[in-house]
This record gives sequence, structure tokens and C-alpha cells, in this order.
Amino acid sequence: MTQYERMKAGLIYDAADPEILALQMPFLDRLREFNQLRATDYSEKERYMKEVFAACGEKCYIELPFRANWGGRHVSFGSNVYVNFNLTLVDDGQIFVGDKVMIGPNVTIATANHPIEPGLRARALQYNKDVVIGENVWIGSSAVILPGVTIGRNSVIGAGSVVSRDIPENVVAVGNPCRVLRPIGEHDREYFYRDEKIDWEAL
Repeated sequence: MTQYERMKAGLIYDAADPEILALQMPFLDRLREFNQLRATDYSEKERYMKEVFAACGEKCYIELPFRANWGGRHVSFGSNVYVNFNLTLVDDGQIFVGDKVMIGPNVTIATANHPIEPGLRARALQYNKDVVIGENVWIGSSAVILPGVTIGRNSVIGAGSVVSRDIPENVVAVGNPCRVLRPIGEHDREYFYRDEKIDWEAL
């Protein structure tokens, strides 16, 4: 089994293997060009996502700069995904992002990890575990999503959280490590911020 095959299988592998680097580097060159685009270069941004990402739906937008180990090659976006400034994707493994997901500034989503065993780590070996973010999730600014995590649809991840375990659907989750704070419910249909009510008739 080649190192690239080990990488795709989620096994421990050498990320500096020449075959892997030969595949990876062209995407990083394209990423550098992507980060030179203007905010209003909508069609060029969309073209990059459609051509480079594993999949990309309609009406997705990324505020630049954007960082990704493989330039987004192992990233799948649904439709209507909005990404704020300074998203970092450690996309050596697959990252699946559902429709209508909002990602705040300075978020990191990582699929790559290193063995705890010192000898393997000294050789700079790693392994990857996929990340899944469900439909209509909101990830607050400076959150960190760790390898192997699934976040359920409609959930909110609080700013600065470190998500090391799966988060269920329809909850607000916060903290380090990130834990469920409460379910999303009727209170959230009445108030948008503290004691300020949602004026549904005007929306």
C-alpha cells in the first residue's frame, strides 16, 4: 500500500511522501492565486471552489484570506455556505459542510492528527479523520473543530469553542471542551438577543 493509499484509508502515513507532495503542491499554488482575488471577484471565487473543491453547491462565498492544506481539494460544500475571514482547513482528510452553514472569522477545522506515541511523532507521521458539519449549522468565531467530529444540523457552536466530540442536532454548544449548553427551542423563536424580541411581522 502506498503512502497516498494509506492517507486515503485513514491510516498512519508519511505526509512528506514525494507522491503526496506532487499531488498537493499544485493545489497550494492555486490557493495562493485565489487569495489574491478582490472581494467583488464573485465569479472567480466560484470558479475556484467548483474546480478545486471535491464538491461545491450554489451561492457559496468565502471571505479571503482562506487557508487549506490541500487548497480545499478534500472539502465538500453544500449550497449557500458563507465563510468569514481567515478560515483554516486542515483538509488532508475529507471535510463535509452542509447547506446554509455559516462559519465565523478565524475558525479552524482540522482532519489531521499525529500519533501520541513519541517515536511515530518524531517521524512526523500523521493520520486523518473526516469532519462532518450538518445543514444550517452556525460556527462562531475562533472555534476549533478537531478530527473525526460530526456536528448535527441546526446546531450553534459558540465562539472560541474547541469541539473534540460529536455535537447533536438542534443544540447550542460552547466551551473548551465544547459541551451542549441547551437545546434550541421556543425561547429562541421569541427572542433573538437576551430580552429583545424577534419582530416576526417585519421579517
